[in-house]
Amino acid sequence: MNETIGWVDAALLGILQGMTEFLPVSSSGHLVFGGAMLGFAKPKLLFDILVHMGTLVAVLSIYGGDAWRILKAWLLSLIGRNEDRASLRTAWLIIFASVPAGVVGIFFDDFIESLFASPRMTSFGLLATGTLLFFSKFSDTGGKGEAEISWLDALIIGLFQSIAIIPGISRSGSTITSALFRGIDREIAARFSFLLSIPAIGGAFVLKAKHFADASPSDTIPFIVGTLAAAATGVIALRWLLRLVRRGNFRGFAYYCWALGISGILFF
Repeated sequence: MNETIGWVDAALLGILQGMTEFLPVSSSGHLVFGGAMLGFAKPKLLFDILVHMGTLVAVLSIYGGDAWRILKAWLLSLIGRNEDRASLRTAWLIIFASVPAGVVGIFFDDFIESLFASPRMTSFGLLATGTLLFFSKFSDTGGKGEAEISWLDALIIGLFQSIAIIPGISRSGSTITSALFRGIDREIAARFSFLLSIPAIGGAFVLKAKHFADASPSDTIPFIVGTLAAAATGVIALRWLLRLVRRGNFRGFAYYCWALGISGILFF
């Protein structure tokens, strides 16, 4: 079994991460499968977080303007300036929705890491994701805008994001689908989901930063290659997903997740 990641393997895993991060098929689940098939003795959680940081670049390439608008309103509020109340409210909604995932990440860190070493458990996660996506066709096609997202909406979306820390459970699929069930407009649901990913990925990076001390010098190039590969492919995948969101049909991804989950159970 391999203990280190070569730059070719890192590039392949980075491309896999970038392709699947934004599609509702669980990028972490694909990384678990990919690592197992490449023969790694155990997954490198630091590499997983770094390639997620790569896909964060893709989010900022699309939603950077919105992210800055919301962050600026929040920062100005700290000094008593509330010029953009709508953006400030969205900032607090994102912070509020981020709490469940933060709690899970802090208090169940070791348990979550153990799941990344279990392709079989990941397979069951994919089956759950497929079921969620299949029932998304019954979601309310409401038209709530950003200003109409309630605190309860944010809490429910945040709870689904916390569950998606489990590999095999799609973060984008869970959060977008839960937003649709709450009657939020499709494009607003996608935007809120991906803006919500910014503190989620950033927080995971902070929690795992301690593992930098365990990384060997030979890991440097593979980690950089994997991160860049994830960023490049992530931009393409995100633009594709946004077109799919407008059409509102995730059923094809449900069948894919079911097929992959069943294959994982049989193979692993």
